[in-house]
Amino acid sequence: MADTKKSKKNVKELSYAELVAQRNELKQKYMDLRFQMVIGHVDNPMQKRTMRRDIARLNTFIRAKELAGENK
Repeated sequence: MADTKKSKKNVKELSYAELVAQRNELKQKYMDLRFQMVIGHVDNPMQKRTMRRDIARLNTFIRAKELAGENK
């Protein structure tokens, strides 16, 4: 969890391409976690919620950069 707080501060400094890459990586991890939950091998079920929120946070920053014209 301390890792997420650290990444929240660093997200503002990332470029558009880095944000998109990080979001895609998190989405893939989220899908893997969902499959693990179906199988029943998850240690921390709250991890799903935090991942969803991290993806939403990245989407917010990506959209802000798009509106600012930094997506090129």
